[in-house]
Amino acid sequence: MSTQKFDEGRLMAVLVAPIVSEKATMVAEKSNAVTFKVLQDATKPEIKAAVQLMFKVEVKGVSVVNTKGKTKRFGKTIGRRDNVRKAYVTLMPGQELNLSGEAA
Repeated sequence: MSTQKFDEGRLMAVLVAPIVSEKATMVAEKSNAVTFKVLQDATKPEIKAAVQLMFKVEVKGVSVVNTKGKTKRFGKTIGRRDNVRKAYVTLMPGQELNLSGEAA
């Protein structure tokens, strides 16, 4: 596959936040994958390039899930949560990504 050139500023914005949940932790332990919340219009190659640029790790693959926002009520007012696009980034064997911020 040819290496595409992406705008570095765009890549810095693609990853919104890491997702730390029970499911994300289970996936991380089982398949060496890290979960991120990403921009709605982010593409798989963009996500891959962003993770490699920011964390200096090799990425094996990227899976993406779109989750619709739930409708929630607060008293009389009805609101809606934002739609979320999650990226499960599988790392190459032997690669590790430290998100906890602890000194390695």
